[in-house]
Amino acid sequence: MYPSDITDKEWLILEPFVSQGKMGRPRTHDIRFIINAIRYVMKSGCQWRLLPKDFPPWQTVYDYYLRWRKNGKWQKIHDALVKKVREQAGKKPIPTVGIIDSQSVKTVQKGGQKDMMRARKLKVGNVI
Repeated sequence: MYPSDITDKEWLILEPFVSQGKMGRPRTHDIRFIINAIRYVMKSGCQWRLLPKDFPPWQTVYDYYLRWRKNGKWQKIHDALVKKVREQAGKKPIPTVGIIDSQSVKTVQKGGQKDMMRARKLKVGNVI
């Protein structure tokens, strides 16, 4: 057992997202162990190939991680958890307002291509 392992409470929330579908061949490794291995890599920062031997083979773990990243499963899990946390905080599941201030968004200092060319012509014409 590792500190990064998923708790029983967390597993109850996550299990519906990763349960085995009716199609395809049966899994050879328990999906919870695969999730624990992915979390181990994410928390520890180790390389996939350096996963401890008590996890499923690193190739299997990486395959699940990559496939879920490509098909959007991680995003679906994230979005569902955000909604759940917002509801628990007494808010609407989806934010209705977004605020952006000038400190967090960098603005363009110059205009577009047309303004850039005009500035060059003025500079060359006046021989600054």
